[in-house]
This record gives sequence, structure tokens and C-alpha cells, in this order.
Amino acid sequence: MDLDKALTTLNNPVRRKILHWLKHRSNFPAALPEHAGLDGVCVAYIQEKAGLSQSTISNYMGLLKEAGLVLSERHGQFTFYRRNEDAIRALLQAFEKELIEL
Repeated sequence: MDLDKALTTLNNPVRRKILHWLKHRSNFPAALPEHAGLDGVCVAYIQEKAGLSQSTISNYMGLLKEAGLVLSERHGQFTFYRRNEDAIRALLQAFEKELIEL
């Protein structure tokens, strides 16, 4: 985990909100029937909830993915994102360790 990269990525309130929203699938509309069994949330739902352009959300999700905080999976033309809980825990532990050992 690159702590600096993750913290830089989280230095944006919308990206932090996205991570919060992804914690519970119920924060988004019901999935289409053909996607009901899939993990994660379609990027279109994230864009709709955030009220930002497709390009901005794509950029934000790319940054979150590069930082390791989300995982993505393509299904046809749709990309679904979910939180990477292991990476989020590792980030919190690394951040705590750095602050305590300074």
C-alpha cells in the first residue's frame, strides 16, 4: 500500500463519499435484473449519485483503483466497483503506525 498515494486520493470529499456510499449497496438504486447477482455498483449509479460528469467519475474511480481502495469488474459494457476492504484496513493500519511511530 502506497500510503501517500492513498492519502492524496482521499484528499477529495467526493472520492471519500464514494467510498462511504460503496460500503452499502442500498445507497444506490436496485441493480438491473441481469446484474442482480454481481458484486459492486455500476459506475453509472455512482455518477448519478455524485451528480458529476462521466469523465470526472471515471477519473475519480481510476484514482481510487490505482490507490488500491476499490476493485473493478467489467460485465459487458458496464464496470462495477466495490470497496477493497483489505486495502482500506491496511491503509488505516499504516496511517496509524506512521503517526504513532513519528
